[in-house]
Amino acid sequence: MAQTQQKYDRKAEDIGNIVGLEHVNLRVPDQEPATDFYLAGLGLTRDPYMMPGTNNMWVNVGKSQFHLPKGDPNVLRGHVGLVVPSLDDLCERLNTVKGRLEDSKFNCKRHNAFVEAMCPWGNRFRLYEPCAEKFGPVSLGMPYVEFDVPEGTADGIARFYREIFYAPTEIEENGDGRAARISAGFGQCLVFRETDKKIPEFDGHHLQVYVQEFSGPHEELEKRGLITEESSQHQYRFEDIACLDTGKCLFKIEHEVRSITHPLYNRKLVNRNTKQNLMYYQMGADEWDWWLPRDNGRMAATQRAVEPTTPLARRRAARMAAM
Repeated sequence: MAQTQQKYDRKAEDIGNIVGLEHVNLRVPDQEPATDFYLAGLGLTRDPYMMPGTNNMWVNVGKSQFHLPKGDPNVLRGHVGLVVPSLDDLCERLNTVKGRLEDSKFNCKRHNAFVEAMCPWGNRFRLYEPCAEKFGPVSLGMPYVEFDVPEGTADGIARFYREIFYAPTEIEENGDGRAARISAGFGQCLVFRETDKKIPEFDGHHLQVYVQEFSGPHEELEKRGLITEESSQHQYRFEDIACLDTGKCLFKIEHEVRSITHPLYNRKLVNRNTKQNLMYYQMGADEWDWWLPRDNGRMAATQRAVEPTTPLARRRAARMAAM
């Protein structure tokens, strides 16, 4: 029995050494407005197992998180991109918290393709409906974080991640300007977009990523004196994205770098179904499944057929034909 020989684009499956953008850490001075914005407004879920006190809160968004420790507020220099199940439902929720946040920087506006929201302390978010082509097969998640960076730095930033972290990178130019796009896991990326506007001083916020090869990037960072914290066996930190020729800091953002042997790697996060309420409660529907169904397709029959040459290959071909 002949078996179909299919050609595939194997490079399309490469995500590089950074395998996950896990959390963004932003200090908040008060948990009450943070709860109104992140939970009641955006529709996200407070982690029920970790950080249950009033000095910190972890907020789940698909497989990623926001970490919101108590303190002087951080403002990320850029915005965070999120996917939510419905923009209509999102706008309805944001409207319900508007009154409680009226004495803050909270704001929201709907555009054609996304909703732009600002937290009570000035952090900006762009929220989109699911689109597997753009954001991967998720209905809830953190597909990207975008930073505003000085003009002329995008190429150097891309080279830094490419050579230090072995991450696939690309430079894009569109109506929003020139940017470096860094692969940060399946359906996730970091974007560094050039601007001629004045960029505020770095205030200590951070992002966290998981990497497959942990020691190689550490060695390269250590050679350049860029390591700022040796956190544990499974984690280290650095802040400066540096020009590899001159050592000049191109942009500063603290990175918490974890190995995939870290105890928290691939931890299952609880995400709630925001449709559940007292009036329309459905038993068994509390948790939200944020993965979208994937169309993996059947093997096409348009390529040249190859006759299996071994007994094992013939048995496998028979099983495939019967599927």
